[in-house]
Amino acid sequence: MALMITDECINCDVCEPECPNDAITQGDEIYVIDPDKCTECVGHYDEPQCVEVCPVDCIPKDPAHEETEEELRAKFERLTA
Repeated sequence: MALMITDECINCDVCEPECPNDAITQGDEIYVIDPDKCTECVGHYDEPQCVEVCPVDCIPKDPAHEETEEELRAKFERLTA
């Protein structure tokens, strides 16, 4: 399942540089996560790095983009090929 950033985001700028897939970008009002690039850091780290550094805990799983561990790993392999 890809992650998403909620409107509780305070635009602190700490999540964007932590994403190994460049899935996080500045949106119109808050940062956004591209679900086509988000692997929840599968293949890179044990835990999603954006969640680890977020000071306001505003990065939950995106229910609109459910993916299994295997699907996330396959996405990681496509992105890093």
